[in-house]
Order: sequence, then structure tokens, then C-alpha cells
Amino acid sequence: MEALRLRVKDLDTQRRELSVRDGKGGKDRLTLLPKSQIPDLERHLTDVRQLHQRDLEAGWGRVLMPYALGRKYPNAEREWGWQWVFPQQKRWTDKSSGEQGRHHLDPSVVQKAVKRAMASAGITKAASCHTFRHSFATHLLEQGQDIRTIQELLGHKDVSTTMIYTHVLNSGPLGVRSPADLD
Repeated sequence: MEALRLRVKDLDTQRRELSVRDGKGGKDRLTLLPKSQIPDLERHLTDVRQLHQRDLEAGWGRVLMPYALGRKYPNAEREWGWQWVFPQQKRWTDKSSGEQGRHHLDPSVVQKAVKRAMASAGITKAASCHTFRHSFATHLLEQGQDIRTIQELLGHKDVSTTMIYTHVLNSGPLGVRSPADLD
């Protein structure tokens, strides 16, 4: 859901970061935007912007605004920065007013895509979208990133929650490099 709720304004490709709003634990945080994914993301956003432009030309182009921001900024619902990074293909329609707009992709779309990709790759281990979060933390630990930075990137309130990821490293004394072996 954190990825699906991203709005265009939450991405900063220059600084290679993205803002997660109301993420795990109801908190906002900054996290990494992989440099390797920026070209694909920019191409995707070009397509999304064209879709948004067509919606505006057709008299739509709205998204639902969070909390009271719709009242505070009444035109923001049509602005490019507030649009979803991953919009649904079809527009929603408010039955009472007849107004239309777009919502972000439904989580089931991504969950099904992950299952298909796993089957296609021949992966038999149990995994889900949430597995990527665990893999992210584990790989950062394997690279030697400090636990406090990982805690911040994941949005954990307490470092003890982040420490859970250290159990998967479980490489024993053979996984530790002696200071005498450092270059």
C-alpha cells in the first residue's frame, strides 16, 4: 500500500528519494529511490501524465485528496503533483454527483502480479509483496548499513523491531571479518 499510495509529488528523482505518507505505523518518512529504476519510472510517469492530460481534456482528471486538504486546496485534486504514480485504468464515479476521477491501483493487482512472476521464475518459497520489505532490510544489513539508518528507512518506531532482521544473517563467526583482514 505504501507504494500504491505514492503521489507524483512524493518522488524526487534528483535526490533519489521518495516520501512515504501515512506509512507503517501511520507515520511519514523518506526512503530510497533506486537510481537504476529512475529511467523506467520517468517513462512510466510520462505515460501517466498523458493519461491525466486526457482525463483533464475530457473534464475529469480528479483524485481524492487526503483528510481536509481537499477543502484547503480545492483545485489540487486536478494538479499533476497530486496524481497517483500508479493509477487505476478505469475512472471511479460518485453515484450521487456523477463526478469521476481515478484511484490508485488495487493491492490485489500487484499481489497477483507478484504471484505470477514467482511462478514464472520457478520460485517455490512462500513470498508476497511484504517479502520485498524484508529483503530490502536484509540486503542493507548484508551490505553493512547501520541498523539505525535501516530503522529510519523502514519507519520502525523502535530499533528492536529492526533488529529482527539480523537473525536472517545468521552466518556465525565465518561471516565476520577480522580487523586484521580488512584492506
